[in-house]
Amino acid sequence: MIIPRKAVLNVKPYQPGKPIEEVKRDLGLKDVIKMASNENSLGPSPKALEAIKKYLSNVNRYPEGGCFYLRQALAKKLKAKPEQFIFGNGSDELIGIALRAFVNEGDDVLVANPTFLMYGVASTAHGANIKVIPTRYFKYDLKAMKAAVTKDTKVVFIANPDNPNGTYVSKYELEDFLKGLPEDVIVFLDEAYFEFAEEQDYPNGLDYLGKNNIIVARTFSKAYGLAGLRVGYGISSPEIIKYMEAVREPFNVNSLAQIAALGALKDKEFLAKSKKLVREGKKFLYAGLKAMGVRYVPSVTNFILIELGPTAGEVSDKLLKKGVIVRNMKAWGLENFIRVTIGKDAENKRFIEELKKIIL
Repeated sequence: MIIPRKAVLNVKPYQPGKPIEEVKRDLGLKDVIKMASNENSLGPSPKALEAIKKYLSNVNRYPEGGCFYLRQALAKKLKAKPEQFIFGNGSDELIGIALRAFVNEGDDVLVANPTFLMYGVASTAHGANIKVIPTRYFKYDLKAMKAAVTKDTKVVFIANPDNPNGTYVSKYELEDFLKGLPEDVIVFLDEAYFEFAEEQDYPNGLDYLGKNNIIVARTFSKAYGLAGLRVGYGISSPEIIKYMEAVREPFNVNSLAQIAALGALKDKEFLAKSKKLVREGKKFLYAGLKAMGVRYVPSVTNFILIELGPTAGEVSDKLLKKGVIVRNMKAWGLENFIRVTIGKDAENKRFIEELKKIIL
């Protein structure tokens, strides 16, 4: 009889959104659009694709273990030192790396609810004691989170902007939270949707490095369109990065991911185009939802949390049968909601049209 670690028995595995091909197979559909996983609907950066094609003949070699060239490029772009970076198989791998480096079994970890599910999944698997702080009006309650910090607290996870709410913590709120925070507490500031947040009072996590024990995590999966290649990065003090590097798996970021990220980083035109598509797509979806009398949470990201009442799960299933994949939010405890990624014009129109047929 196999006996796993006790912590593993408590883990509720993360369930990703359904892939397009799976829906086509299961439902016998030919025309399916995916608006469930906050991917870039424009596809990958053309410069990333070009870089991949040039590098394909080298995939018989192991990748550069420390992401040297990507490290140098990001250090230059973000005006940081190369030794302040760590790279992961997506930014969510960095969650596990941070826990392995700094959290002993039984230590306290603070997470909001609802928020990105992997904070809880990874912390549970690691054997941490998770303190859950409810959000208020779909926003992080940093005052309550700060009040929950004790001598046993090792890591506080803050998603800014947040997934699934699409809201953000302001500069004032973050600075007030960080003021007087115990020196041995690590703040994991997850900025996966950083590029989409354009509000004037949205804080850049890099501005607070050196003032507190902060790890800023970012990704190439969203705005840069490289979700399938899984490449993210963390920025912190050299000391924190040194401990994280000690428990990082070797060759955790593959060669094509590294070379594609370098190409995407140079593609300013694609990034601007992606942000514009999200900006304009949100306006269209907001207008369509308002016209139907449907409530939603205003978002600074590339997705929208939409309230449909007790039939939200049924609506999600009906949309799926019509070839429109959206995210059922039951796993987050948001049974009355769905989450919709902003797509291309035709995809946004199709979603609104199908939703209208179902609920009106």
